Amino acid sequence: MILTVTPNPALDVSYRVERLVPGTTHRVRSVRERAGGKGFNVSRVLHEMGIATLAVGPVGGVLGESLRADLVASELPHALLVVDAPTRMTVAVVDDEDATLFNEAGAALLDTEWDKLLDLVRGRLPEASALVCSGSLPQATPRDTCARVVAAARDAGVPVVVDTSGPALLAAAAAGADVLKPNAAELREVVDCADVVEGAERLRSLGAGAVVLSLGPEGMVAVTGEGRWRAVPPFPVRGNPTGAGDAAVAALANGLVEQSSWPMRLRAAVAWSAAAVAAPVAGSVDVPLLRKLHDQVRVETL
Repeated sequence: MILTVTPNPALDVSYRVERLVPGTTHRVRSVRERAGGKGFNVSRVLHEMGIATLAVGPVGGVLGESLRADLVASELPHALLVVDAPTRMTVAVVDDEDATLFNEAGAALLDTEWDKLLDLVRGRLPEASALVCSGSLPQATPRDTCARVVAAARDAGVPVVVDTSGPALLAAAAAGADVLKPNAAELREVVDCADVVEGAERLRSLGAGAVVLSLGPEGMVAVTGEGRWRAVPPFPVRGNPTGAGDAAVAALANGLVEQSSWPMRLRAAVAWSAAAVAAPVAGSVDVPLLRKLHDQVRVETL
C-alpha cells in the first residue's frame, strides 16, 4: 500500500469554457468538483491504476465535508483528520488551449493538529510500502512539517517521495527524502543555480537520495546516486496539465515499491504525466494514451 499525505487539501472545482478572455463574462460548459490537493491526486491515480493506496489529510468546515463525501463516492481509501481550519477551494478554468488556476492558500492548522496528523501517519506506516508527502503547506505552517513526515517514515523503514516547494523542500532534503520532485521553477526558488542538474545535485548534497525535475512538455530529468537520465515524451499532449506532476509522483512511488531501474521509473513518470494531461481532471490518466506513450518515451543518459 502506498500511503499519501496531503498537508493542504482542497475542494477542486473545474470550469470548462469555450475560450478564456480576461475581463469578460463566460458561459461555463461543464462544472466538476472533486477532492483535491496533490497527495489526494496521487492516490487517485494509483487507485485508478489498480495500486493499493491510502490518502491521509486534514479537513474542516463545509468544504471539508464535501471533500470527504467525494472520497467516499469515488471509493478512494482514506483516513481524514477533522480540524478547526476550513478546507480551501481551488478553481481551474479550462478552455481548448490551456488551464488557468486560482489556488487559495489554505488556513493555518494548530500545532496540536499537526501532531495529531503525524500520529495518524505513524499509525498507518506499518501497512505502507512507500509514503508520498505532496503539495503546498497552509499559511503559517512550520517549515519542518514535511521533514517530520519524512523522519517518521525513515524511522519505520518506509521510502519517501516528497513533492513540495520553498523552505519545506529544503527541509525534506535535509531529512533524507528518498526522492524529491520539484519542477525547474521550484528548484531555482531554493537553489541559486542556472543549471538544473547542478541544482539537483545541490539538493542531493543536503541529504536527498534522488531528485526528479519536471520540465513540462520537455519531459523530466532524474539525478540520482546511480546516474543521471533524461526522459522525453514522444509527442506533445494537449489538455489540462494541472494533474501531470501528481501522476508523475504516483509513478515514481510505484517504481520505488517495485524497485525498478531508474530509467524505467523515469519512463513511467513521463508517460503517466503526459497521459494525465489528456484526462479531464487532475487525479486521473487517459489509460489508452498511457499504453501508447509508455514504450515510446525516449530515455537518455546525461
